[in-house]
Amino acid sequence: MFDLARVRSDFPILAREVHGQPLVYFDNAATSQKPTRVIESISDYYDRYNSNVHRGVHTLSGEATDAYEGARVRIGRWFGVEDPGEVILLRGATEALNLVANTLVDSLKPGDVILVGETEHHANIVPWQQLEARIGVRVIPIPVDPSGALSLESAKTLCSEHPVAVIAVGHVSNAIGALNDVQGFVTLAQENQAYSVIDGAQAAPHMMVNVKELNADFYAVSAHKCCGPTGIGVLLGRRDLLERLPPWQGGGDMIDRVSFSGTTYNELPWKFEAGTPNIADTIGFATALDYLESIDFKGAVEHEHRVHSHLTEAMLSRDKVDVLGHPNHWVSVCSFNVKGAHPTDVGTLLDQLGIAVRTGHHCAMPTMEHFGLPGTARASVAFYNSIEEVDHFLEALDRVIGMLTD
Repeated sequence: MFDLARVRSDFPILAREVHGQPLVYFDNAATSQKPTRVIESISDYYDRYNSNVHRGVHTLSGEATDAYEGARVRIGRWFGVEDPGEVILLRGATEALNLVANTLVDSLKPGDVILVGETEHHANIVPWQQLEARIGVRVIPIPVDPSGALSLESAKTLCSEHPVAVIAVGHVSNAIGALNDVQGFVTLAQENQAYSVIDGAQAAPHMMVNVKELNADFYAVSAHKCCGPTGIGVLLGRRDLLERLPPWQGGGDMIDRVSFSGTTYNELPWKFEAGTPNIADTIGFATALDYLESIDFKGAVEHEHRVHSHLTEAMLSRDKVDVLGHPNHWVSVCSFNVKGAHPTDVGTLLDQLGIAVRTGHHCAMPTMEHFGLPGTARASVAFYNSIEEVDHFLEALDRVIGMLTD
């Protein structure tokens, strides 16, 4: 059973104070906190068997390789992927999305249309725009519906009007918290013989994601939002597609044989993993997933939903607060503005009261443009947050509102 008190004790940072106040960490959409088990697994690698992987014949290299490749299998299994060749270990979701865009270049032609969600993180917009400038594809945004979610019906209309080759959408909006109908978008891509590319960075920490059941062509995840380390993530892709795509970067593990008369490339998954990998943090990512399983992740998600509902209902009831979007299905995030106040001022004053929130455009400038905003303050919860922390945040916010609007 999910035990909040025990879980909170696993995260040493949650016990600290900020400006003499107990820390309330509501910046989980930017990065999650790390349990002691994950921190210790990284230290253990460096303490006991630090070595480069794969081609070494000595004991430490063998141990490191076993741990690293074992982590790959563990990560894949968490997301419903049994074939390790479909688990590409990278620096994060951003690198994964860039890899997909850059390796699909030979499969696209001038005039092909890339449908990209209007509420995407910049990492799922800019690589496609770079292809637009490079080879002449067209990037067309999928509009947002009144709730703040991406409009599947609008995407269907766009598919009837244009030669759509790629549909790239986020599973969950990082700026709004809207849960998009990714299954609908994947099916739409299949119906139009288009590639489906899903940014799962904001979804994976808050729900079980089975990539095989979703049947997306590509699904990108970052470890640091799943209680894992920064600088490590994964691209989950279909083997038949990955085998057809060319390598992206050159060197290290991605080669089979190098010669000035011609070079051949390694098999999956190493074809896409140039250079020395992030060994310690890959092990840390797998440890984070072990941890999530050990605490009853389903129970953790249910608890988080209760905390998040408590937060959003209270925020929507405040006359001096404007909440960004009104999605039918909220996940973790509550983006808001205090009427008549700049979000940076709100975030700065909350920090003085021990509350950590994010302010700005959240790497989602087109989202802010759609709503006519320069930015928002964003409170985002995780399973280790509590109802009491929400109440403390609300009291602090009311004090800030009084200071800024009286």
